[in-house]
Amino acid sequence: MKKAMTVGVLVAALCARGEIDFDAGADLRIRHELMQNVPGLPGGGVLSPSVRGKFTNHMRFRPRVWGELRLDTQNSGKFRIYTRLTDEFRWCPEPYRNAYTFPDEVILDNLFLEGTGLFDGVLDFSLGRQDLYGLYGLDHVFVDGTPGDGSRTTYADMVRSTLHFTEVSKLDLFAIYDLDDTRDFRWGTDRGKHRSLSGLGGGAVPEMDDWGFGAIFSSDLGKALPYQLFVMQKNTDRFYRGDVKHPRTQRELLGFKVVPQLDEEWSLQLEGMSQVGANGCGDMLSAWSTYSGINWKSSTASSYKPFGKLGYHFMSGSDDAATEDGGHKAWDPMWARGVNDSELFLYGTHYGAAWWSNQHYIKLTGGLELGRRHAVSAHCGPLFAAAQDGMGGGDGLFKGLLSQLRYDFPIWLADKEKGERFEVFGHLLAEFFNPGDYYETDKPSYFLRWQLEFKF
Repeated sequence: MKKAMTVGVLVAALCARGEIDFDAGADLRIRHELMQNVPGLPGGGVLSPSVRGKFTNHMRFRPRVWGELRLDTQNSGKFRIYTRLTDEFRWCPEPYRNAYTFPDEVILDNLFLEGTGLFDGVLDFSLGRQDLYGLYGLDHVFVDGTPGDGSRTTYADMVRSTLHFTEVSKLDLFAIYDLDDTRDFRWGTDRGKHRSLSGLGGGAVPEMDDWGFGAIFSSDLGKALPYQLFVMQKNTDRFYRGDVKHPRTQRELLGFKVVPQLDEEWSLQLEGMSQVGANGCGDMLSAWSTYSGINWKSSTASSYKPFGKLGYHFMSGSDDAATEDGGHKAWDPMWARGVNDSELFLYGTHYGAAWWSNQHYIKLTGGLELGRRHAVSAHCGPLFAAAQDGMGGGDGLFKGLLSQLRYDFPIWLADKEKGERFEVFGHLLAEFFNPGDYYETDKPSYFLRWQLEFKF
């Protein structure tokens, strides 16, 4: 009784200080994917040896429901509590598998408290389970918290805060923890419980935990030269892949990102990052990565806006990767384990699910924005190994030529000004990889997908 009265008094106090709003919704994503001759060796990536290299055909159905409570305290800032539940079940006709039948596994996908504009706009914060994708604009550091799922979920458990010094200068602080699949908030069938999230373990074997923290300082020199300076630490718990035990690691990362704006249409992007650390066996680790690119986007007033990009991404490799648990000089992608460059390589990287490392990648992108949720784009480029680590089975450094074509299209769009929400949109995607002499096979790989998404 006393607890109920206390909660009632607190709610009344909050209502007296500001306006409270509640909102909720749902979405449904349907995907149909075909792939064959996925690159890589058995033991890497998320496909088992019995599936790798063969034709794969599956459909994925992902329903989600969400709710949020918003409080505007007017002069004291805004607060939001957001939560989301996610499930995914599949139909896998070839090779036939019925492990993901409905109902499969409901996941607590998001649950966080957010505050913005506190102390006269000086402080923002977010605490709880939240999506990693696109965090701080550092795509080569943060992409996906749970990459083994293939975007069923993208969360990590995190606390983060932002201190605003001026209109263009701020300091972001974060701490992150990715749980293994034995200690999580999930409810499902006996078959569906505790599915692999990172793709590094799974089954009866505990997965890898990883955790870390860091700081990012962002500012702008003359409002035409935005830059970021960042320092982070990532810790990886020991884990098993098959019968092989991998020791824990600790890495410190120091890096910068500069995006000079040349004019209304042209900009550059320059990044540099260095890693040092050690593993559980007492071995020293060191690695580095760079990115340089030039971006163009038409500034025409027309709704049709062409764009183009040319980028070069380097990630160090190590010639002892095959015998020394990834090697002592191989790049650790931190939390950038996603599909920005390739959907195909989510399933085929040697070092783990979407574990991009040991690579020179030259990528040319072009496309045309046609309107809201309507665009066509393509990218193509060669990949080379930075070091011959023996993981590909071949005798060269040329990994191959990777190409992707994507078309995003709207079917029904909501009128936001009228408060409408219901939308239907989708995309078509085709990806082709022609392997080089780094691999032991010369069989081309492909990945095809159509997707529809409904928002309510």
